[in-house]
Amino acid sequence: MDAKYAEDIKRYQPNVDEKAVAAIVKHLGIALKSADASLVSCSSKDELATVRDSWLKKKLALTDDDAKLDSAIHDVCTVMKADNRKQRVTFYYLLAEKAGKLAALAG
Repeated sequence: MDAKYAEDIKRYQPNVDEKAVAAIVKHLGIALKSADASLVSCSSKDELATVRDSWLKKKLALTDDDAKLDSAIHDVCTVMKADNRKQRVTFYYLLAEKAGKLAALAG
């Protein structure tokens, strides 16, 4: 299953850290079973606030202010703009990469 997500990530980042992908999949767990929960909607303010609070602040332990974290989320939304179905694993991977946290996830 992780290979499917790695292939999606490769559309944005050719050098994928497989261990980081596995850690994200493990973190998301059962949420990936639901088609709706496995996707990120960049048009939903509530969803993006959840991404910021649950992923960036809690899991990645980022302490930047909300404006800076929201800016990072916006950047990933822009990168993935052409993708109507933004896979949550890919979205989280790109955020972790942007924050310099892939090694911490893979470790």
